[in-house]
Amino acid sequence: MVTQERKAEIVKQFGGASANTGKPEVQVALLTEHINALAGHLEKHKKDNHSRRGLLKLVGQRRKMLSYLQANDITRYRAVVAALSLRK
Repeated sequence: MVTQERKAEIVKQFGGASANTGKPEVQVALLTEHINALAGHLEKHKKDNHSRRGLLKLVGQRRKMLSYLQANDITRYRAVVAALSLRK
């Protein structure tokens, strides 16, 4: 999963300060990191339905955060989507 060092690195990259974890950009980036880790786990363990449900919940949380960000500040939304390469 996501180590503390990696989490601190993501927070610093998207939040500016190391204690600024409440910004939507930071939360979306952390959710994306967690989603990628779970997706890798599910490629190996195809029948792990409990983890699959958790993955779907995380994807829904990220989608809600992105829609909030898109409604409030479209430039920040576009920057996050481009930095994380979420849309094609």
